[in-house]
Amino acid sequence: MHTYFEIEPDVTTPVAETTVNVALRLKEMARRQPYRRAVVFPAARDANGRVAYSHLTFRQLDRESDCFARGLASVGIGRGTRTILMVRPSLELFALTYAMLKVGAVFVMVDPGMGVRRMLACLRESRAQAMIGVSAAHALRTLAPRYFKGVKTAVTIGRRWFWRGPTLKEIRPLPWQPFPVADTDPDEMAAILFTTGSTGAAKGAVYTHGTFDAQVRLIRDRFDITPDDIDLPTFPLFSLFDAALGMTAVIPDMDPTRPADVDPRKVVEAVVNQGVTNMFASPALLNTVGRFGEENGIKLPSLKRVISAGAPAAPANIARFAGMLDEGAEIHTGYGATEAMPVSSFGSKEILGETAARTAQGFGICVGRPIQELDVRIIRISDEPIQEWSDDLEVAEDGEIGEIVVRGAIVTRRYFQRPRQDALSKIRQGEDIWHRMGDLGWMDRKGRIWFCGRKSHRVITPHGTLFTIPCEAIFNNHPAVFRSALVGLGQPPRQRPVICIELEPDHRKDDPEKLHRELMALGAGHVLTEKIETLLFHPAFPVDIRHNSKIFREKLAEWAERKVG
Repeated sequence: MHTYFEIEPDVTTPVAETTVNVALRLKEMARRQPYRRAVVFPAARDANGRVAYSHLTFRQLDRESDCFARGLASVGIGRGTRTILMVRPSLELFALTYAMLKVGAVFVMVDPGMGVRRMLACLRESRAQAMIGVSAAHALRTLAPRYFKGVKTAVTIGRRWFWRGPTLKEIRPLPWQPFPVADTDPDEMAAILFTTGSTGAAKGAVYTHGTFDAQVRLIRDRFDITPDDIDLPTFPLFSLFDAALGMTAVIPDMDPTRPADVDPRKVVEAVVNQGVTNMFASPALLNTVGRFGEENGIKLPSLKRVISAGAPAAPANIARFAGMLDEGAEIHTGYGATEAMPVSSFGSKEILGETAARTAQGFGICVGRPIQELDVRIIRISDEPIQEWSDDLEVAEDGEIGEIVVRGAIVTRRYFQRPRQDALSKIRQGEDIWHRMGDLGWMDRKGRIWFCGRKSHRVITPHGTLFTIPCEAIFNNHPAVFRSALVGLGQPPRQRPVICIELEPDHRKDDPEKLHRELMALGAGHVLTEKIETLLFHPAFPVDIRHNSKIFREKLAEWAERKVG
């Protein structure tokens, strides 16, 4: 039985001045606000459908992670142990994350939304030595052992089925005793976080303790987060450091791998029940909940801040959700990547009042100004490695589209066991590292970044290069269009541009020939799209199910190739 009421006096463990470990921030919050809720979980529903919530206070979370840390150390999971963490959003996920930070283990996290086959490839690449996971994850490990060859220690959360090894409950020692936080330094590896692989092979970005600490600090300062905030993080990875920020994290009742399929009533329910002030949401979730709110006249007065990231958020999507908020609240669209997050952010008032009109005209999607302390530049487009930084790499003219590069404390310095990708994505400047985002864009005179699409998705034709986001915006102006996607058939520099169209549900039975004529005329009337002569209707784009916004354009191009012949 878990107990959280031990009365032993706290013992302060000396910490070296050079130690950087986010777990120390949790300990500080447990000292400052011991009885404030740290994590809230929707545990069950009663006969009338009302939610029963479970929670851990900051004091309880700190002590529970101490107990888990002691248990992990007892089975050999310690400093530097690469450990796969496959745990559903829960109180245990939060406690385990901080336990691993405390022992100095390296946690390996892969988004299950990428699909089982790709996930297994990532797990094999991590060369993990231990695994902590739910029963279904260990069943997968047992049935597909070649992907887990290095795993020597396996801890099961829940019931053990047909494999050996301890359960989390069995290794959790009682009574509670303080556990000293590992004296990790800023450059010591803390985690391997895999990219989604939506535009190529998924890669494990190496996070150091310094990276995590810088992220916590920059997010706190950029969004003015305080311990009075209550967060509803609909993407688990962004919630794990809420406790380090002093925020209460309310775990939503949803499948985080399928945000577009969320039940909007449950999101609204959580906001209203818990007085949520801050919410992280992908554009897909904003779209689903925003449409529901618009149709039902719902208002969420407690929300003062919404942060959207993971994929570009359309201005119409932002405007729809903003209609649910009070006048003083704002939606911030964040820009970044697994390798560098956050890079910039942008408020909905400026988006809707100034840049949305230019987005509709094909200028790209404005993602705001770089966050303080980060250096962002635009360099000439190249698919070749760049070993050393030079100012000559930058584009020659203001407003010229190039590749976005960034350096700063939140930039990961390398991938795990991927020297080729390091060469293609990292540029050295003395002791600093510039990360090539793989995204194309330009910077305006106000210092704002305009995103124009992925570098690998540009279409190089005999008439010039076409960029996805600007071209697609022209077709997205038609009321029947839900989204569009530019793809190229053949090989550069002689690719044939094709625009694929997914219609709004209410327009899928419209006259296709009439729609085709209207859309082709729309494209012919703009300088960016006048050379696009092929338009195809697709019933439902293949997308990254986590964001439901990242289009798998490679698959779409293969479909278009077959369609065109």
